[in-house]
Parts: sequence; structure tokens; C-alpha cells
Amino acid sequence: MSLETAIASLCQATRRAARKLARASLPQIDAALEEIASELDARREEIYTANRVDLEEGRKKGLSAAMLDRLAIKPETLDKIISGVRQVKGLSSPLGAVMREWTQRDGLRIRQLRVPIGVIGIIYESRPNVTIDAAVLCLKAGNGVVLRGGSEAFNSNRALAACLQAGLFRAGLPQEAIQILPTTDREAIGILCRQSDSIDLLIPRGGQGLIETVAAQARMPVIKHYNGICHVYVHAQADPDMAEKIVLNAKVQRPGVCNAVETLLVDRETAAEFVPRIVARLRAEGVEVRGDVETRAFGGEAVLPATEADWSTEYLDLILSVRVVGGIEEAVDHVERYGSHHSDTIVTRNETAARRFLAEVDSATVYWNASTRFTDGEQFGFGAEIGISTDKIHARGPMGLEELTSYKYVIEGTGQVRE
Repeated sequence: MSLETAIASLCQATRRAARKLARASLPQIDAALEEIASELDARREEIYTANRVDLEEGRKKGLSAAMLDRLAIKPETLDKIISGVRQVKGLSSPLGAVMREWTQRDGLRIRQLRVPIGVIGIIYESRPNVTIDAAVLCLKAGNGVVLRGGSEAFNSNRALAACLQAGLFRAGLPQEAIQILPTTDREAIGILCRQSDSIDLLIPRGGQGLIETVAAQARMPVIKHYNGICHVYVHAQADPDMAEKIVLNAKVQRPGVCNAVETLLVDRETAAEFVPRIVARLRAEGVEVRGDVETRAFGGEAVLPATEADWSTEYLDLILSVRVVGGIEEAVDHVERYGSHHSDTIVTRNETAARRFLAEVDSATVYWNASTRFTDGEQFGFGAEIGISTDKIHARGPMGLEELTSYKYVIEGTGQVRE
């Protein structure tokens, strides 16, 4: 059997399973989620063993420390994954919710109801926890899902997928409702993009190359989870202690995630005082600082020269580009030119400046006096997330359960006909 035929067959099986899943009761779906959590707990050693194989292969391939951190499944990581499954189980289901309803003058009653999308294909890189997060959210929203994880996490993802399917089986639901492509062949991505008869929506999560490939080749709608070129703008009237705390949290806590800051913008009025201070703190945390001419003048030899490419680079590492700007207009212009419309924040005591930044920066999430690291489904109260959408249609920002549904109109009459 060719790879194309195998993937088409797998997607068709998921399509059939999704139709059965759409008829399942909420208690049955919740029972499956509990069984999945139990399977993950019972199969810990299998998961750790598979993950060690991936980590060893990753080291041989020269993956960065940040990438290996994203790949690793530690006991506390698995604890959080299991907790996340149960958190999703506890969320209210959006299915069947009445979004709007009204009665026409002729007596027709019209309701707009939330329903599953159908089958969702998710293509992602590195982080194996996405396998569980994506699958259980799709399941709770009544969708079938076809997963294609990165080759670097192949063994980990297969071990996790086995838990997902076992949980479905134990709850009496079709195992084919959640499937993972059993190949590392890159050709599989293009094949998946052609399965428009079986897949209703594709969601790519990863680097620029992956996103552009999927967007160009997909024959079905795509919601892009683009790279996170996030900014912190320290305004002239910022509290320096607060600004330092936010910058360090946004860059250092977990540099390898999409909501970590990649560029710091400092207002010229405060640069002489703030730049030396923040550069010293960043260097103490092991951060490589790259700056423009003014930043280097204030920060000294500890600051390496920034290139034009730095302003549009997602480092996913302990590297930060820093630029001095001449006020809020220049800061907003920089974010709009170089950013990825993911997460951007202003630090200031000035409400007028903050409101302008919040209004003019066209990103999925914008902040005032808070770290970009809060752009996360769990932090927003959505439970686990499918990812952070940087698109503007249907879903934007952290994608939770509601963003994994569509809707239909249900019309009830008493014999009305159109004149």
C-alpha cells in the first residue's frame, strides 16, 4: 500500500468514527477522557522509555537545549498532562449551546446551535504534550482528529496516542476517532493537505516553513498558529522595577515557547537608565543581547550588534534583540512591521499611552503591564489549548473548545411555506 493510500484510508476511517462520535452523549465523552487520564497514569514507564529514545536521538542530531526542553516528558510534565485531561473533562461542553434564537413574524422559530466541525487535522512540531492537548480538546468538542507530530517526538507521540485510543475503546467509542500518522516521512504533510474529502479543517503549529507549506498546499480551510515574535515595549513612564520583572519573565522563564518575548523596545527617554540595568540582568541570566546602535551605546560591550534579520526572528532561545525607539508611534510601527501578531505588551503608568498601544497594535493578544507569557489557554481559563491562532477569521488567540466548533441553524415551523 502506498503512503498516499494509507493516509487516505486512515483519514476516511477517522471521518466514519467522527460521525459516531457526534452522536455520543456528553457522559460518554467525559468517561473517555477519564479513561485516557487513567491510561496515561498507568503507562508512565512506557511513555518515559519512548521519550528517552527521542531525547537521545535529538541530542545526536544537535537539537538546542530549548528544543530538548520542549521535547522532554518529565514526571511533572506527565502529571500536568494528566491534570490537563481531567481539567478538559470538567469544562462545560459547548455542543448544543444556543448562540442565538428568535421567532419570525410568520412564526418560524430559528436557533443557531454549536456543533462539531467534524474532522480536524493538526500538524505540529517538537512538543509531545500537544498530542494529548489537541486530541482531548477535539474529543470534548465532538470532533475526530488526525495528528501529525514532528519526527523528533515520533516515539513519544506514538506512546501517547496508544493511551488516547485505549481510553476511547474502554469508553465504548471508536478508536479511529483519534489517530496519529505512523510515519516520519515529510511527504505525509502534503498528502494530509489533500484529504479534503475527509478533513474539514487543518491546524498547523510550528515554524514559518511548516506554516507556509500547509497554507500553500491545503485544499481545506487552515487556521495558522504562526511563530511568536513577541514584543515588550518599555514606555517613557514605565515603572522600572515592573518593567525589569516583566522582561525577565517573558524572556527567561521558558525561552523555547511561542509566547516568550523576542524583542524589547525601550523608549529613548528612559533608555540611558533602563538599558544598562536590563542588559546587566539579562546577561546574569545567560541571555545573549543583540541591540541597535543606541542600545549598544547604553549597554556597552555586553550587547552584540543586531542585524535587520534579528527584528523578525523567533529565537526560541536565550537571545533577545533590543531597540531604542522615539516614542509610542515608533514602537507600534516596529511591532506592526516586524511582529507576527501573536502577543505584545506595553509597560507604562500612562493610561493614555497604554490605551493607544492596545488599540493600535493588531495582535491576537495585547497587554498592559503584564508578561506575554500569559497567552495560553489554561491561563485564560479555557483549559488545555489547541494552540495560539494568529489568524483573524473564526478563531484568534488561544483556541479552546468554542473555537473547535461550528454552528448550524435549526428552524422549526408549523407548516409555513414561502410565498
